[in-house]
Amino acid sequence: MAATEPRAAVRRPARADARRNFDALLDAAREVFAAEGAGASLEGIARRAGVNIATLYRNFPTRQHLFEAVYLDEVEALARMAAEPGDQGAWEALESWLRQFVSYATTKKAVYDAIAHRAEMFVTGRDMIHAAGRPLLERAQAAGTARPDVTFDDVLFLVNGVSGANFVQDAQRDRVLTMALDGVRARR
Repeated sequence: MAATEPRAAVRRPARADARRNFDALLDAAREVFAAEGAGASLEGIARRAGVNIATLYRNFPTRQHLFEAVYLDEVEALARMAAEPGDQGAWEALESWLRQFVSYATTKKAVYDAIAHRAEMFVTGRDMIHAAGRPLLERAQAAGTARPDVTFDDVLFLVNGVSGANFVQDAQRDRVLTMALDGVRARR
């Protein structure tokens, strides 16, 4: 991970049971913010995570802390995914990462206004995303599976366009993303 990694005001707990609650709250917040926006009920997030509201506040003293933690968790997950493509081929690793990026962009959209005052967090997050994703595109281009004439910024604009649309169903978003990615794939 980059040395300029953004830091949130909250830390993942050391105890295993507390870590499970923390992670459950992050997962629930990600889902609820993506579905309902930044004004979503914190009580609803706690309920979805299977914890009480006191546990939420113990981990995230303010709504702002929760927004920042969700954002940073998403960026870190993208960076980890790019760093560990496993045995996937070059195109498959790029496509998997871009699909995860669309999920991240949906969450980011929900919390962006809420943490816009932390612009340096977004700049650092953007830099981490570029550092993680650009090598995946370059690898796919070197393997001949991605078009050589596209840049990483081109690809981000493309998938950001897909993630910014208000799809009625996830299946529709996935179909449109597949069509968009077909434009990045090299023609044989």
